[in-house]
Amino acid sequence: MSSKVISIAQDFSPSPAGRYVSDGPFPGEKFLIELLLPAMQQYSEVTVNLDGTSGMGSSFLEEAFGGLVRRGFSREQLRQKLHIQTSRESYEHRIWNYIERAASSG
Repeated sequence: MSSKVISIAQDFSPSPAGRYVSDGPFPGEKFLIELLLPAMQQYSEVTVNLDGTSGMGSSFLEEAFGGLVRRGFSREQLRQKLHIQTSRESYEHRIWNYIERAASSG
């Protein structure tokens, strides 16, 4: 089984913010397109480490992780493949809520 670990702080930005590319230099859309989506397509397991950032707003998290559903992943696939690593439990809870909402509205 192949796996990949992505550290948002180290591999993307210590200050991720915004939803769309038009919102600034390090938005959720850019993280999704450049790092998360390719990893999800290439590896059987992907762990995203959220620690080390200055914080992440709901627009970043919803676009990055809810965006996986809008790009064709089912909640079941994500439950099997995607692992969230964080010292802030609230982030993980929010991410799975965004995934559930995206799956329910799709």
